[in-house]
Amino acid sequence: MSLGTTMKSSIGAKALMAITGIILVLFVIGHMVGNLQVFLGPDALNQYAHTLQSLGPILWIIRLVLLTTLVAHIWSAAVVVRMSVAARPVDYQKRKDLTTGFAARTMLVSGIVVALFIVYHVLHFTTGTIDMAESYGQMLPDGGGHDVYKMVIEGFQHPLTTIVYCLATVVLCLHLSHGISSLMQTLGFRNDSNAARIDKVGPVLAIIILIGNLSMPIAALTGLIK
Repeated sequence: MSLGTTMKSSIGAKALMAITGIILVLFVIGHMVGNLQVFLGPDALNQYAHTLQSLGPILWIIRLVLLTTLVAHIWSAAVVVRMSVAARPVDYQKRKDLTTGFAARTMLVSGIVVALFIVYHVLHFTTGTIDMAESYGQMLPDGGGHDVYKMVIEGFQHPLTTIVYCLATVVLCLHLSHGISSLMQTLGFRNDSNAARIDKVGPVLAIIILIGNLSMPIAALTGLIK
């Protein structure tokens, strides 16, 4: 069986979705940890941003890898959904979701919402196209790069923007709460002896990410960080 045929099979698509899921989860955690430096003050966050920008071509390679990973994750998810629908052409007259929670039943919807939010996030903070503060593109007095700290604070001082980010974060963490546990099962880390512990990994990580990502826009909006 060729690699292409394997990837189009249910097992191959699920494996690809799990592997790309791990990469994306690690990025989400790393992205959050880096951005939390906003609580350390302007120097810390601006230095972090300057370090990333100084990577030059390496940064673009990282971006391309992440974009490819995201596309592969979406594609494999679409394959799995299509096969699931094809295997059950006639929907059940009455559903009984006794063993699956809300997060599991809404994975497709939450995934679409997260994908749309990623586009918004890039247009907001990366390109400054949507609802960006006047300080976008403003350089630091010492010429050490953009004043990212000021951009973040001013960006989240718009209530509607903060609401959008908070809602998107909730949906993201809802997606992660089931997705993380599911990928561990797909990759064979879950068995009868550790099922209870493995099933808690997703929700726990999701809660940590939820608290971390919500803290920044709320702190900026309420004036806890200025």
